[in-house]
Amino acid sequence: MTDDGAVDVAGLGACPIPISDYPNVLLAHGGGGSLSQMLIEDMFASTFSNEWLDPLHDGAVIDVDAGRMAVSTDSFVISPLFFPGGDIGSLAVHGTVNDVAMCGATPTAITVGMVIEEGLSMEDLWRIVNSVKEAADEAGVAVATGDTKVVDRGKGDGIFINTTGFGMIPDGVDIRPDRMEAGDVVIVSGTIADHGIAIMSVREGLEFETALESDTASLSSLVGAILSAGGPDVHVLRDPTRGGVASATNEIAQAGRLGIRLHESEIPMNDQVKAACEILGFDPLYVANEGKCIAIVGPDVAEAVLAAMRSHPLGEHAAIIGEVVEDHPGKVFLRSRIGGNRVVDMLSGEQLPRIC
Repeated sequence: MTDDGAVDVAGLGACPIPISDYPNVLLAHGGGGSLSQMLIEDMFASTFSNEWLDPLHDGAVIDVDAGRMAVSTDSFVISPLFFPGGDIGSLAVHGTVNDVAMCGATPTAITVGMVIEEGLSMEDLWRIVNSVKEAADEAGVAVATGDTKVVDRGKGDGIFINTTGFGMIPDGVDIRPDRMEAGDVVIVSGTIADHGIAIMSVREGLEFETALESDTASLSSLVGAILSAGGPDVHVLRDPTRGGVASATNEIAQAGRLGIRLHESEIPMNDQVKAACEILGFDPLYVANEGKCIAIVGPDVAEAVLAAMRSHPLGEHAAIIGEVVEDHPGKVFLRSRIGGNRVVDMLSGEQLPRIC
């Protein structure tokens, strides 16, 4: 602890809030008065300082070149807040910049809204704020504006984060499900179900020979490699988060009015994740991912796109896992390892709640 009572969280520097006076968040920190000002100016504004945020206006004014802008918003409610491979802060940034990247855009800025539960420790909040900062820096985006609210103890699960992302779409890029065609190839960027099983291992105290970690990561540079290799023949991009590969491919098939056939034997999966799914009774196709993407591309560029993905640190385990077909439009089928076929429906409920 420093002389002014701030706690030095390892590797993060001293928390700017005097923890000797305020070890935990109070309702007054969200009341609009001096404690709100302290929280916003000392913890948030100083951490995320940039030309758009520094005026502390009601919104950010951002100059953009003429063209198409992609915008996506999401809210994050994960439990636990800290997990192997990440935390709610990095997850919020990655989830939002990835949604923008799946539109073919280059993410440039995000907004961050935090709903904080009274009683959350300032030390944990400081860790989360720094995690947001680090993830945003790695993704090449600025925190352009934000909002903070504090709710009564017992009504917030620690902290909820809402983020909105913005990015510009380059000329010639046109990513949407209705562009896919029969014969297109379905590629996944790596092993599936890592995030969901990492969260469950923490919740249930499961132990494995090697530690399971979330795959949470910013995919914008990987998307850049995909677009460079495939050009206009990259038709669809999607990150299979909640609901996993099954839900993502069903959404694409329904929107594109074509069928998708997946091959079970080609879908990459970590052996320990596969074992955990068998123990827990989970179908890995429905388990969340936070650092993987699905690319649907023309057959003529499939090998080039696959090679580009495998050359990227986030795509070294990329694999072709299926194709787009004219049969069963709007449906997804899985060809099993033994040669049978089954329908892969949308998940009717939720295998693992509060996952992202």
